[in-house]
Amino acid sequence: MDEQLDGPPVVLGEETIYSGRILDLKRVQIRVPGGNVVQREIVDHHGSVGVLPITSEGNFLLVKQFRAPAGRALLELPAGTLEVGEPPEECAQRELAEEVGCRADSMRRVAGFYLAPGWATEFMHAYIATGLYPADGDGDEDEDIELVEMTPTEALKAIQAGDIVDCKSIAIIGLYFAELPSSSGAVSMAGTPARSRVEGDGL
Repeated sequence: MDEQLDGPPVVLGEETIYSGRILDLKRVQIRVPGGNVVQREIVDHHGSVGVLPITSEGNFLLVKQFRAPAGRALLELPAGTLEVGEPPEECAQRELAEEVGCRADSMRRVAGFYLAPGWATEFMHAYIATGLYPADGDGDEDEDIELVEMTPTEALKAIQAGDIVDCKSIAIIGLYFAELPSSSGAVSMAGTPARSRVEGDGL
């Protein structure tokens, strides 16, 4: 067999079906091992950030807002799309100001992950923000956001009860609990004891 046909998948061509403000929809032709050519529809996204803000008392700040694709309001962590050329940490600070009304002395990156790699290029940078202080931000005109403060245990229970169903929020809150050693009385993701919550300064 031709080595080229037996090698890794190769993109043969693509066309943009739709171009929008934050994403493009592309139709891509790919030659797969064996020589067959398949077609894939891919959402091309600028990338995004998700932020877990932690107050000086150790509580989480979440937002509740209507999400049209879900058809209802969702409880989730502050998040947003990167502007072209915008550093992820700057975007995280901007989104925190716009959605929560604060910025952070410490914006610590804890992970990065694809949200839907089967059909979208969106890659999210995940942060934990501490040392919160008040700051103004201009939110989007169509955003109607309710701020919700929860203890880590309350947030975990909300995930387990199905009250938090947003994947980025579950992932980043899970990363918070994953960092905790098992030496004190806080609740871990598995329901076993974990050390005390991360403390921040400020708000």
